[in-house]
Amino acid sequence: MAGLLLRAGSWRKPSVLPGFGLALGFTVTYLSLIVLIPLAALVAGAAGLGWEGFLAVATGPRVVAAFKVSFGTAFVAACLNAVFGLVVAWVLVRYDFPGRRVVDALVDLPFALPTAVAGIALTALYAPNGWIGALLEPMGITVAFTPLGIIVALTFVGLPFVVRTVEPVLQDLEAEQEEAAAVLGAGRTRTFLRVILPAILPALLTGFALAFARAVGEYGSVIFIAGNLPMVSEIVPLLIVIRLEQYDYAGATAIAALMLAASFALLLVINLLQSWMRSRHGH
Repeated sequence: MAGLLLRAGSWRKPSVLPGFGLALGFTVTYLSLIVLIPLAALVAGAAGLGWEGFLAVATGPRVVAAFKVSFGTAFVAACLNAVFGLVVAWVLVRYDFPGRRVVDALVDLPFALPTAVAGIALTALYAPNGWIGALLEPMGITVAFTPLGIIVALTFVGLPFVVRTVEPVLQDLEAEQEEAAAVLGAGRTRTFLRVILPAILPALLTGFALAFARAVGEYGSVIFIAGNLPMVSEIVPLLIVIRLEQYDYAGATAIAALMLAASFALLLVINLLQSWMRSRHGH
């Protein structure tokens, strides 16, 4: 009996943090105030339109075109960041070169740089009279004020999410596995596909999801370089702002709720894919 009491007492070790009940209550309250209640108010506002009114707003040609632009460009930018972010993380982890710390600091620049500043800088570079735009214009490539410019802006702001997510996994990856694969006769491509990629794929998918989520909701850096042409290069966040400026609060709420639902659905699919990858590879 004394042994059971001693063992039960050992479960309640003193901790600097508050107990489970207090911590759980604080967590639920905080998330409710910051996340759940605002989202519930958004859904309630959209529900005030009624089902027919909501469908009328959601299926409007301008709204559908804006959704295609926002989610299409965000997906392309996230794919580009997944590829090139992996390359940047690989270089920062596996190679030691002069200026490595400078390159590592530059990766975090989109985090610290105001999005409006990024948009102005990218527009100045890729405009037809800009440094890069002037070189691309003779080849018939127009970046600024087109959906391609949106992809450039979203790639810029989303790169750190992939690099900082994949980098710790690459640091923890044991080099002995790659050496063993090389000893067994596997080439570099086979070693990467069979040894390295399965280990980093969950982290890579996480970085992709974060970059995609950031790109879907990006506003400041996009409106300067997009041109904001209806049915061509107009994004959903800008359309919501336009509805608000027109005092169409119900329409803005409906578009926001639809965007929220689409974002949740896509992130749910990505999270399920991540769980499947972890269970398959035993992580």
